[in-house]
Amino acid sequence: MSVAALQAIGLAKSFGGVRAAAEVSFAVPEGHLTAIIGPNGAGKTTLFNLMTNLFAADAGEVRFFGAPLAGLTPARIAAQGLVRTFQSARIFPGMTTHENVLVGAHQHVKAHPLAQMLWLPRALREERALAARADALLELAGLAAYRERAATELPIGAQKLLEIMRALMARPRVLLLDEPAAGLNDAETAELATLLRALRASGVTVLVVEHNMSLVMGVADEVIVLDAGSIVAQGTPAEIQGNPRVVEAYVGKELH
Repeated sequence: MSVAALQAIGLAKSFGGVRAAAEVSFAVPEGHLTAIIGPNGAGKTTLFNLMTNLFAADAGEVRFFGAPLAGLTPARIAAQGLVRTFQSARIFPGMTTHENVLVGAHQHVKAHPLAQMLWLPRALREERALAARADALLELAGLAAYRERAATELPIGAQKLLEIMRALMARPRVLLLDEPAAGLNDAETAELATLLRALRASGVTVLVVEHNMSLVMGVADEVIVLDAGSIVAQGTPAEIQGNPRVVEAYVGKELH
């Protein structure tokens, strides 16, 4: 039996008596695209924060390809290949769109800072390779035209896509996307769906929190439904759509 790419085991977290996660357990198979849905306040983003150690869990553990993540800093977790985005686009001001993407590669730069300062051949080759990869990602996201623009000048939808490209620049083994479709129009959402399918096809494991049910049902291999910090349903998109409790309580008329 293969080891799950990402596994939550009995995760629990409370804030001032409010239960944000209650014995949450699930596994994300390698190469799959898994979606987490649920109403506002269900604990979806808290779950991401627990899995990347931004919050310390009250109980339970997270395993990344079988290895426990307890005690690791968020930066160390990202360096191992578990990379996330956030609900609100986090763009570095004072940088171009291209420079923002390049930031994602900072943990993979091998050339010594002194070699970079002296423009030694090895450092220059690495810099050119990283720049080419950043350009390829911008092209993939349809953002190439914004390459030299200040990233803060991009529309919100473009900033969201830029954040995903920056995350991909970090070469993730598992990518956690927190509401990537927020702020996107219909055309941009369709492009995002194509991108997510391409990521899965390339071997990147994806766990996505999303409110856009059309997007979720069109791209996910499996859907996990959270409410009040607990998993109330889990299955394929077809199974979730056919679950009366889910449709009535969490999806409502949108699917119809």
